[in-house]
Amino acid sequence: MTYKVAISFDRCKITSVTCGCGNKDIFYCAHVVALSLYRIRKPDQVKLRLPISETLFQMNRDQLQKFIQYLITAHHTEVLPTAQKLADEILSSNSEINQVNGAPDPTAGASIDDENCWHLDEEQVKEQVKLFLSQGGYYGSGKQLNSMFAKVREMLRMRDSNGARMLTLITEQFMADPRLTLWRQQGTSMTDKCRQLWDELGALWVCIILNPHCKLEEKTSWLQQLQKWSDLDVCPLEDGNYGHELPNITNALPQNANHNPDSLSRPRRTVFTRAIEGRELHWQDSHLQRIISSDIYIAPACQRESEKLLFNSQGQPLWLEHVPTACARVDALRSHGYPKEALRLTVAIINTLRLQQQRQLEIYKHQKKELLQRGTTTITNLEGWVGHPLDPIGCLFLTLTEACRLNDDSYLEASDINESRPPVYQHVPVAAGCPNSSESFLSLALEVALMGMGQQRVMPEGLYAQDKVCRNEEQLLSRLQELQLDDELVQTLQKQCILLLEGGPFSGLGEVIHRESVPMHTFAKYLFSALLPHDPDLSYKLALRAMRLPVLENSTSAGDTSHPHHMVSVVPSRYPRWFTLGHLESQQCELASTMLTAAKGDTLRLRTILEAIQKHIHSSSLIFKLAQDAFKIATPTDSSTDSTLLNVALELGLQVMRMTLSTLNWRRREMVRWLVTCATEVGVRALVSILQSWYTLFTPTEATSIVAATAVSHTTILRLSLDYPQREELASCARTLALQCAMKDPQSCALSALTLCEKDHIAFEAAYQIAIDAAAGGMTHSQLFTIARYMELRGYPLRAFKLASLAMSHLNLAYNQDTHPAINDVLWACALSHSLGKNELAALIPLVVKSVHCATVLSDILRRCTVTAPGLAGIPGRRSSGKLMSTDKAPLRQLLDATINAYINTTHSRLTHISPRHYGEFIEFLSKARETFLLPQDGHLQFAQFIDNLKQIYKGKKKLMLLVRERFG
Repeated sequence: MTYKVAISFDRCKITSVTCGCGNKDIFYCAHVVALSLYRIRKPDQVKLRLPISETLFQMNRDQLQKFIQYLITAHHTEVLPTAQKLADEILSSNSEINQVNGAPDPTAGASIDDENCWHLDEEQVKEQVKLFLSQGGYYGSGKQLNSMFAKVREMLRMRDSNGARMLTLITEQFMADPRLTLWRQQGTSMTDKCRQLWDELGALWVCIILNPHCKLEEKTSWLQQLQKWSDLDVCPLEDGNYGHELPNITNALPQNANHNPDSLSRPRRTVFTRAIEGRELHWQDSHLQRIISSDIYIAPACQRESEKLLFNSQGQPLWLEHVPTACARVDALRSHGYPKEALRLTVAIINTLRLQQQRQLEIYKHQKKELLQRGTTTITNLEGWVGHPLDPIGCLFLTLTEACRLNDDSYLEASDINESRPPVYQHVPVAAGCPNSSESFLSLALEVALMGMGQQRVMPEGLYAQDKVCRNEEQLLSRLQELQLDDELVQTLQKQCILLLEGGPFSGLGEVIHRESVPMHTFAKYLFSALLPHDPDLSYKLALRAMRLPVLENSTSAGDTSHPHHMVSVVPSRYPRWFTLGHLESQQCELASTMLTAAKGDTLRLRTILEAIQKHIHSSSLIFKLAQDAFKIATPTDSSTDSTLLNVALELGLQVMRMTLSTLNWRRREMVRWLVTCATEVGVRALVSILQSWYTLFTPTEATSIVAATAVSHTTILRLSLDYPQREELASCARTLALQCAMKDPQSCALSALTLCEKDHIAFEAAYQIAIDAAAGGMTHSQLFTIARYMELRGYPLRAFKLASLAMSHLNLAYNQDTHPAINDVLWACALSHSLGKNELAALIPLVVKSVHCATVLSDILRRCTVTAPGLAGIPGRRSSGKLMSTDKAPLRQLLDATINAYINTTHSRLTHISPRHYGEFIEFLSKARETFLLPQDGHLQFAQFIDNLKQIYKGKKKLMLLVRERFG
């Protein structure tokens, strides 16, 4: 296919394109790109002509007339109406066209003063953004929108005025997103993906407002637009929640004047508020101008008093603006294509941060004693730099590392195939004008990242803001991990870590921190691993200091109420404003685990880490995870066991047992089993110890069925290769435990106790007595039957009979319970008594009659008792009579009568609600009943009488009675 393409240029930029293909996208179609490349590669093949106005200027009147007439003839259908209209206007003296000198020339390009900008298809931008937003962040649409933001930054860097225009179009579509109204009405917060896009949008507007070279009228129109958006109800708020505008009623705080809820006293801040606040910021300050325009700006030899604050003691310039604002300036310089200026300002900001760090350290040294006594501190900076909407630390870090990046081409190629290799950095010395020029931008990058992340800051309000703190910290750490630590960087790391440890209230790793300050676990884990090979003492000191999680440790002290939103900490529920607490606790656990792994084999360090874990970690499941970790590291498959670490695992396991003993925990069985395994691995003394102190660690059931049973098992004895005295000691402890547990909870533990005491006559007797005493109380028939069967199995039939009799008295089987689980127990008990002899059977039958009202079960018992003579499997020395028992005489007569009665009652019960589909089944039931009726001498008469009764009472059920007649006459 051949397409017609037209491209207009202005000062090397494409200003407009048209193509016959009709493809619409933000980006140029392939044909426009092809023509552009052709023009770049073969400029001499594309004829360059003068602007048409120049050519016309060289023609005389006749040539011009000829030219126009030919032009009209060539395109007369399209051009004639326009030509006619223009001719009329030119000939009319007062027409608009005659008021202006000269005429337009589309081939002449723009004038030198005109703005120059690339061609931007506005409709397409709107369409695309709308489409991506409608996909709600799925199908990679979030990625697409991020790449559009990146496009805006690229335009700004090339100083293309379309950047702001494109951002305006994007923002218009974002503001028109129908979900905003929905979220607003429902008071729900938007999705995380969406929030991140809005954040980037806000940060980009800050960049645009801070453009150091924009015209005042442009800035004013942007600000008006931003204010309009910001005033709309649906405009997202900076902290990410709509609900936050309402007073926070969940925290029942006194509503008096000095503790008014934060949300009411704070003005509404939207994602555009920071950009709007940028209207106050300008670049005219002479000190600022000097900082960004020269590498060798140092303090003048004789300074005026006002200038002394502008430089540090080495004479380097400082920039004393609020840190996030100063960093926003750096971001603006970087984004608008002023990388050198951005670097110079970054260095001035870092010099300022260092000076502040030193001063805060000196102040702290004076107050140290008092602060340590009070054990609490206030936080001076309520706005943390990590998780801040403008990402100040990330901005400085990127500015510095970009200056140190090795631009090797293989890096670029790799990024094309989505295979991100870590960037390669080199040391680039800080500008020559600085006295200590041994420093490099790379070491400054590391230093500023450490300062920012180590800054003590209050946990911000709301789930989104807290989540953002975690996310921002992880981003910064992943960038730090890309740095290869050489000697120079290790020195920076050591120096900064010492400052953070010594630091007072400005450092999150200082000795005293505020109860609500953001924990440092993730950061400390990075520092610990990075420092360990170079300075182990410092790395452990740091990590141990960072183990704290004060919000779970101290109760609020009076000194903390200076900020209304610290008041929340007096609310009794579990820290309602710490939405990410679970994540923070798991990070604390990760830090502890990292230390345990590193300290393997070092008794002293392991002790200290164990103490820190026991003091600072408050979640049983996390301590259990640590115990398991320690156990795994201590018992590698390929080398010998580390006994100190194994003991740490055991100690942690014991702590978990104590913590979860009185609370319900679904992992409890797993924890108990694990603890026994761990104690076994430690050795026989550990096992004896947990058996002896079982009541502080386990429930009676756990102690008998899992702990003691495992301790005396064959596997354990083999595993520990125990000699006879050791085996005896373990068994004796297990028996003592068994009896204590049986006393405490006989229902659950009597059987286990008997099993554990089998080999010791005295203990076994004691356990049996406990079971008998408890039988009268709360034991169920199934518990008693189980123990009775165990007794028979062990060769104690009379004891089994005694327990079975007690069990029978606890049982009640109704007429229709012919599938009850206890039926087997009843049949077993009867078989047992029958095997013991006539007396025992006679003793049990009254109990059976009293408890069992189910005819089929009773007839089953009766049949079994009449098949063999009693006493056949009885006790040695007791002779069986060898005679079968008669159902006409006691004790079976009582059972027979009860069975017949049960059949009569059951029949009447069944007939009251019988449906035709059960008739066949009922006739079978009567046949079974007949077998029992016919057992005594006069049985057939009794049965006939019974059938007659039925026919009389239920004569209304004609069909059924017909069936009865057919079968039974």
